[in-house]
Amino acid sequence: MAKPSAHPPLDSLVDLACRDGVDIRPTLLRVLTDLYVQKPGHSSDEEAQFVELARGLIDVVDAATLAVVADKLSAYPAAPAVILDHLGITSAPRIAPPLKKSMSTQSVRIELLEVFFSAGVDERRLILTNLDAVAANAPRRPAASNETIRRLENAALQRNPGEFARMLERALGISHTLAERIAHDPSGEPVVVAARALGMNAAVLHRILLFLDPAIGQSIERVYDLARLFDDLTPAAAEHMVAIWRLASGKSRPLHEATHWDDERRDARSLSTPARYRSDRGRVARPSHVKSGGK
Repeated sequence: MAKPSAHPPLDSLVDLACRDGVDIRPTLLRVLTDLYVQKPGHSSDEEAQFVELARGLIDVVDAATLAVVADKLSAYPAAPAVILDHLGITSAPRIAPPLKKSMSTQSVRIELLEVFFSAGVDERRLILTNLDAVAANAPRRPAASNETIRRLENAALQRNPGEFARMLERALGISHTLAERIAHDPSGEPVVVAARALGMNAAVLHRILLFLDPAIGQSIERVYDLARLFDDLTPAAAEHMVAIWRLASGKSRPLHEATHWDDERRDARSLSTPARYRSDRGRVARPSHVKSGGK
């Protein structure tokens, strides 16, 4: 599970305002709360980070968002008392089961995708921390083949994010647009999630982080932080995030890899080849002077 820092900087929360002209802070608070209440209990570190982030967001979001968050937390037995007080909830929270289905709709999951990509480092860690709880029983896909991992690493070593994105698109079963977004993410957490979901080992990921994006590779501190996130991130949480990516990409089929990397290309070629020609190619060529039946 991703371990959050005990005291995340609140300056990043203030900077969330008007990214690309859209204030994501209300959505971020709703999603973080949604994920938080799905876990029956939290460690002291998890609670401390939620308190820090939620308190900073509560002070700047609209009344409608506060009402939604207050309703969810008041029904959650493990809600932090300091946040309840901050919301003006003075009575004891009602004893009710966690809202296990609050993240079950497609619209909320797609909303989570946008929040994850728009959020800062600490918010992303908190999202992944809480995804670990709701993804505990999620089905796992087989690890990617050695050839897939090799091609991803080679694309990164060649500083070719376009090729890296193409490989991710196929390996994860996501849209090309989203794969490009992952490959060009300036912070690097999406690449870490993809690596964990694909069963990549740490040494390969480290080389990818060093070469794929110069802005990340030139910062030893950033690479170290991402390596630590990779160590702490559970496969279940990574797989759950990838499932959300696939849902947003409109992909519904189970993830799979062809036996050979170019099977998909060969299939495309076969579709463009007339059926009669394909049938003829399967026969053994026979000299024109040899007649059938041995005559």
